[in-house]
Amino acid sequence: MSTTHQDDPAKRARLRWRSRRGLLENDLILTRFLDAQETTLTDDEVDAFTRLLELSDSALMDLIMGRNEPSCNLDLPNVHGLLKKIRSA
Repeated sequence: MSTTHQDDPAKRARLRWRSRRGLLENDLILTRFLDAQETTLTDDEVDAFTRLLELSDSALMDLIMGRNEPSCNLDLPNVHGLLKKIRSA
């Protein structure tokens, strides 16, 4: 049986490490979001967060700022929900 994000300190540390970005604005937004919300993230939200981390810094910033909306493999309910949480944080 696999462990959930909340049950595995290594998974939580890995997610936090991956959220460090080259673009300072992304780094600040994601770090502050994790500081406030990490302990309450569901596995679906962690999946959405992981998908967002695969983007380039500029594409991620465009999504966070609402200049673009998720498309293709990111056009999923959990991604939309997480972006809403990040935008309101």
